[in-house]
Amino acid sequence: MTVDRHIAAPSPGSAEMKGLQVQPTASIRNEVPDRQPGDTNIVRWGFDLHPQVSFIAGGLLILFIAGTLLFQEQANLIFSNTLNFISSTFGWFYILAANVYLIVMVIFAFSKFGKIRLGGPNARPEFTTFAWYAMLISAGMGIGLMFWSVGEPIFHMEAPPPLFPDVEPGSAAAAQVAMGITYYHWGLHPWGLYALVGLSLGFFAFNRGLPLTIRSVFYPILGEGIYGFWGNLIDILSVLATLFGLATSLGFGVQQVAAGLNFLFGLPDTTIFQVILIAIITGFATMSVVAGLDGGVRRLSEWNIYIASAFLLFMLIAGPTLFIMGTFTQSLGFYAQILPSLSFWTESFEGTTWQSGWTVFYWGWWISWSPFVGMFIARVSKGRTVKEFILGVIILPSLLSFLWMSTFGGSALWLQLSGTADIEGAVNANVATALFEMLSYFPLTSITSLVGIILVTFFFVTSSDSGSLVVDHLTSGGKLDSPVPQRIFWAVMEGVVAAVLLLGGGLGALQTASITTGLPFAVVLLIMCYSLYRGLAEDWEILETDELREKVGEFSPAQPALAE
Repeated sequence: MTVDRHIAAPSPGSAEMKGLQVQPTASIRNEVPDRQPGDTNIVRWGFDLHPQVSFIAGGLLILFIAGTLLFQEQANLIFSNTLNFISSTFGWFYILAANVYLIVMVIFAFSKFGKIRLGGPNARPEFTTFAWYAMLISAGMGIGLMFWSVGEPIFHMEAPPPLFPDVEPGSAAAAQVAMGITYYHWGLHPWGLYALVGLSLGFFAFNRGLPLTIRSVFYPILGEGIYGFWGNLIDILSVLATLFGLATSLGFGVQQVAAGLNFLFGLPDTTIFQVILIAIITGFATMSVVAGLDGGVRRLSEWNIYIASAFLLFMLIAGPTLFIMGTFTQSLGFYAQILPSLSFWTESFEGTTWQSGWTVFYWGWWISWSPFVGMFIARVSKGRTVKEFILGVIILPSLLSFLWMSTFGGSALWLQLSGTADIEGAVNANVATALFEMLSYFPLTSITSLVGIILVTFFFVTSSDSGSLVVDHLTSGGKLDSPVPQRIFWAVMEGVVAAVLLLGGGLGALQTASITTGLPFAVVLLIMCYSLYRGLAEDWEILETDELREKVGEFSPAQPALAE
C-alpha cells in the first residue's frame, strides 16, 4: 500500500508508516467483497467526495460559520444557554457513558476476546513495541496538556469540587484534591474511550475487510445498511464531532500562543490577534498539505515528542524535583481511592453546576476528539491482541499524562503553597498565561517560554494537518487517496471553525462546541460497544471452531486406507 502522506507521529525503529488511511484486509472473512471505498463518490472539479456525507456536513458547517459571524452577540448568548442546558439535562448521561466505555474495555481485555488478534491469528505487529508506545504517547501529548497542565490544578485548589465540602480552598488538602481531579480528567476514562474507538475501527478494517470509517463498525447491526442512510448519518456525526473537537483544541492552542507572545514580546493578546494567528498557523498546515512533504510532517511530529520530552525533563530537574515525584506518587494513590465515587458523581444532592465547566466539558471534548485519535491508534495497531491493545492504550499514556500534570501542575502548586508566587491570580486573570507565569519563577524563563510557544504551534500544525486527513478520509467514503484541493478545504475549514468559535464567545464557545457535538456521538459510541461485542463474538466462535478442528485432527487416529 502506498499513500502520499505520513500521519503526524513518530515511528522510530519501526516499519515505515504510510498514514491513517489503510487498505482494509480480512483474515477470517470478507464482508462485502463487491464494494469498494468511495464507489459512489462524485469526482469533479478536483474533488472526490462522498455526496451525502460531504455536502451535508459541509453545509451544516457553513451555516454555523455564517450564523455565528452575522449574529455574534446573539451567538454568545446561544452558546452560553446551550452549554447550561446540555450540562444540566444530559450531564448525568455523559458521566454514565464514560464509565460504560471504560468498563466495557476492561471486560473485553480480560475476557476470552482478549486473545483475538487484529488482522487475524497469523498477523504480526507492523511496528516494534517501543515504536508503538511512542506513537500512542504522541496521540495524547498535545495542545490540551500544554494548556491545562498549570491552570487546572490551580483552579481546583482554589475552588475544590462540591464533592469535597470539608476541604479548605487553597490548603494542602485542596492541592491533593486538585491533582486527583486532574488525574481523573486526563487518565483512564479518556484513554478508555480512545481504546474503544481505536479497537472498533481496527477490528472491522483488519479482521473484516471494511473501510477504515466509523460506519464500518456498525456492520453487525446494519449489514450493508452501513452504505445507506444510517451509515451516512454516522459518518456525518463523526465529521462534525471531529471538526469541532479539533477546533476546540486549536482554539485553546492559539489562545496560549497569543498569551506567550504577549508575555515575551508584548504583542496584543486580543481575539482579533488570535484569529490572525489561526490564519497564519493554518496557512502553514495548508502548505504542508499542498506540498505533501512526508518527511517534513513526520519529522515535525517527531520533534514534538523530542522537544516535549526535553521540556518535561528540564522541569523535573529545574523544578521542585522531590515535590514533583512525591506529588506524582501520592496523587496516584489518591486517584485510586476516589475514583469509584468520583466516576459516578453527578452533583444530584449538592444541587451545584461545577461539572458543566469541567467533567462534562472534558467528556464531550474527548468524545468529539475520539474519531481522530481512534483512527490513528487503529492504523498503527495491526497485529496486536485485543488485550495488548486495550492495556497498552489505557495504562501507559495515562501514566505519562499523570507525570506531565504532576511536573507542571505540581510545580505551580508548590509555588502557590510556599507563597513564592501568586499563580492563582494569573490563572484567574487569563488561564492561557498560567504556564508562562509559572515558568517565570524558574531558570531560563525566556528560553522555556519560547519552547512552550513552539511546542503549541507545532502541535497546532500537526493536529490540523492530520485532522484534515481524517476528515477527508471520512468524507471520501474511506478512499486511500483523495485530491489535494479536498484536503486543503478541510484544513482551512478547521481553522475557520476555531476562529469563529473564538469570535462567538471565546472559551465558553469552545466548551459548548465540544459538548454539543459530543452528545449525539456519545450515543453512537454506546451502540458501538454492542456492535464491537457482536463482531468479536462472531470471530471468537470461528476461532474456537478452527482450534477444535485442529485438536480433533491432532488426536484422531489415522484411518486405514480402504481396500480396492
